[in-house]
Amino acid sequence: MIYEQLQAAKISSPLFDLRHTFESGCPLTFHGDYDRNTNSLIYTADGRMVNVGQPGEGKTLMVVSSDVKFATHEVARRFRLADDLNKIYKRISTDDHINDAINKYKGMRVTLNDPWETTLCFIISQFNNVKRIRLIVKNLIDAYGSEIPAADGKGVLKSFPRPENLIAANAKDLMKCGTGFRAKYIQHAAEYCTNNLDLYKLNPGKYEALKETLMEINGVGDKVADCIALMGYGNLNAFPIDVHIKRSMENLYFKGKKMKMGKIHDLADDRWGNFQGYANQYLFHKERMS
Repeated sequence: MIYEQLQAAKISSPLFDLRHTFESGCPLTFHGDYDRNTNSLIYTADGRMVNVGQPGEGKTLMVVSSDVKFATHEVARRFRLADDLNKIYKRISTDDHINDAINKYKGMRVTLNDPWETTLCFIISQFNNVKRIRLIVKNLIDAYGSEIPAADGKGVLKSFPRPENLIAANAKDLMKCGTGFRAKYIQHAAEYCTNNLDLYKLNPGKYEALKETLMEINGVGDKVADCIALMGYGNLNAFPIDVHIKRSMENLYFKGKKMKMGKIHDLADDRWGNFQGYANQYLFHKERMS
């Protein structure tokens, strides 16, 4: 087997924090391999390895791959480095709660991920915690991912499994990966996204239509559809509401009163508008970490 030589490149990143972004509950949280000591992350994308690190003061990212042109484009896209965070902060800084989250996790970005990868990860996330989600996703990658030779010749990585890789898996095999009751939803998602729905032809900008279509997949409800719209399609109008966000929003903005999700969505839309997806991520991360 012939291994390609590793290449390296630098990307300017004056307002980006790799650790906060990785730990924020995005799809990469569930399958990337992050090293806190070196502040670096290894993951696979489109059948290739990407290694990104943020040394020193963090104003520059180091990207290493056998295809560094692809990897630099992938990192810039995945971490939305073109987003003007100062503009976004100005728009969503409506109160002390958001300001505190921004100060604690400055540089954290909403990631833009593969739509299928995002769909599978957030189907698995239901009634689950990060440690358990990560174990299940890793097991599925080990069982159904394709091998990717490490560019340095020191082993192999596994790609994120495609829906066609999972379509033949039976519930028993999936449950061996720890999926539990989610096995039936994974089976349906794999079949539906192979034979009925092309996730890559959906319009990312049409929020309501996008969310409605995603909810045709069994196991994709309001919250999961918003997660996919936000992190799989980059629609910042999405405001995922899980138990953390619901509790936080009720305590912070409704004086502790229990509210229906529609009312919470309305408040988020009025307060943070087209950048409410960023407000959501900062509130979610602050709530989860505290």
